[in-house]
Amino acid sequence: MTQQATAVTNIPGPPPLGGRLRIAFLGPFGTFTEQAVWQIAPAGAELIPAASAPQALEAVRNGVADRAVVPIENSIEGGVNATIDTLSRGEDLHIVAEMIVPVRFVLAALPGTRLDDVRSVGTHPHAWAQCRRWAETSLPEVVHVPTTSTAAAAELLGSFASEEAERPFDAVLCNAPSVERYGLVPLVSDVADNPGAVTRFIMAARSGNVPPATGADKTTIQVSLPSDEAGALLMMLEQFSVRGVNLSRIESRPAGDGLGHYAFSIDIAGHVREERVQAALVGLHRTCPKVQFLGSYPRVDGIRAEIRRGTKDSDFVEARNWVESIARLGA
Repeated sequence: MTQQATAVTNIPGPPPLGGRLRIAFLGPFGTFTEQAVWQIAPAGAELIPAASAPQALEAVRNGVADRAVVPIENSIEGGVNATIDTLSRGEDLHIVAEMIVPVRFVLAALPGTRLDDVRSVGTHPHAWAQCRRWAETSLPEVVHVPTTSTAAAAELLGSFASEEAERPFDAVLCNAPSVERYGLVPLVSDVADNPGAVTRFIMAARSGNVPPATGADKTTIQVSLPSDEAGALLMMLEQFSVRGVNLSRIESRPAGDGLGHYAFSIDIAGHVREERVQAALVGLHRTCPKVQFLGSYPRVDGIRAEIRRGTKDSDFVEARNWVESIARLGA
């Protein structure tokens, strides 16, 4: 099942393989991810729902889609591990854009269901984490049933509207569009432990095209530590600090080759075409066994990086020219 987008925008990354842009996203239709897609999808794009974030990303690797939109970070629960791990493993994909969607949930059920009837709730684990305190207070006996997305829970429950079979759960936590789409009715609106919660989404494409620098950019990388010894993490972080490069996100992920071995997923405040970012990446490449570049792209909030004295592009160029002039003496 596909759906055509109607929003008009310029979309970064390489040109589509076919006649129109195909965008895989964490489905089904009605997810918060689909809301993120609408922020950037061009007119005539083909939307392809995927059962999971890894499947959406693999659709780009396999040539089934030209782009993938998936969640990567939530302001309450943190990083989305499935996205972070899939980006760093397999054929290179580059992040070309990011989107932010405010997250508000509705407790919904099939018509005829009362709030007192709810003993189990289906939803994505990140959604449950954002509503756990509310559920413990309002529905203290309720059991969480994990699903691949909030809309997947709504779609599944809605499919039991005309069946006598036992339902997988009594209610769902989903967004408002999914309630109507899948024939449910709201029991409680505006459910959230933190009313200001947001989820950050990224658009990934095949490697090869990096959007131009805007002055308000992020660069995402994954770095393995050089050794399991005291000070290894500090040495890695110093590559950023001495060059005036700030980090907006850093989190560890298992390297997959044994206990105690970790890589770090990092968002840098800056673009790979900036001298200070390039200098930091050179330092990491020299001192760390593996550095993966996962994209430079505009920040959706438009916040420009604070450039410390001595770390402007011109400062690096001037310093490099000075060293080169010394090296030429007597040559």
